[in-house]
Amino acid sequence: MNEIYNGISARELPASLIWKKSERSNPSGNCVELANLPDGQGIAMRNSRDPQGPVLVYTKDEIDAFVRGAQDGDFNHLIA
Repeated sequence: MNEIYNGISARELPASLIWKKSERSNPSGNCVELANLPDGQGIAMRNSRDPQGPVLVYTKDEIDAFVRGAQDGDFNHLIA
């Protein structure tokens, strides 16, 4: 497999990836999906409305920090 980088097209990633979106996603498709990359290369994030489009790649530590920050309310000002 080629190098995985930010902005890579989802179609270039392994077809075996298991994408998951939040159960809080709304029916209009305004959500993102995440998948573990093979061999611990990180976590990919894509727009569910453009599943073959570009993905962002994060480390597990980056996702952990984001999720914990969201749980703590650090980003509530963005949606208030």
